[in-house]
Amino acid sequence: MTAANIKIILKNKKAYFNYEILEKLEAGLVLAGSEVKSIRDGKASINEAYARPSGGQMYIYNMDVSHYKSAPVEGYQPKRLRKLLLHKREISRLIGRVQEKGLTLIPLMLYFKNGLAKLELGLARGKKLYDKRESIKRKDAERDMKRVMTK
Repeated sequence: MTAANIKIILKNKKAYFNYEILEKLEAGLVLAGSEVKSIRDGKASINEAYARPSGGQMYIYNMDVSHYKSAPVEGYQPKRLRKLLLHKREISRLIGRVQEKGLTLIPLMLYFKNGLAKLELGLARGKKLYDKRESIKRKDAERDMKRVMTK
């Protein structure tokens, strides 16, 4: 992927703190026209979102896309289910992996690639509290090392 054809809209920064990311994959999104415009304006949130299989398809739950100002208001649902576009073999492999104990699919990044909305998903395992404390200690130590090196 080159940086020239990718425009990053959102990153889920908390995902790397709360989860151990085992694998990443790219999925397309089925969106309405006004939702695409709203996402281009940065009026979306993937912080509480997660992906789950249903009926042989993969869907994103709790992804909040705000209403676009010039679109009709009636019937708009900001947190509706949105279908993810993946190959059948990817979906079947992910279904097997998600059924393992403690694994989930979370969105890591929302971006436009060649004009199409894409979602980077991470197959993740939740971190325990002591793992989070360890991450904080490591980041503090790295920050202190950088501070000493720049002086």
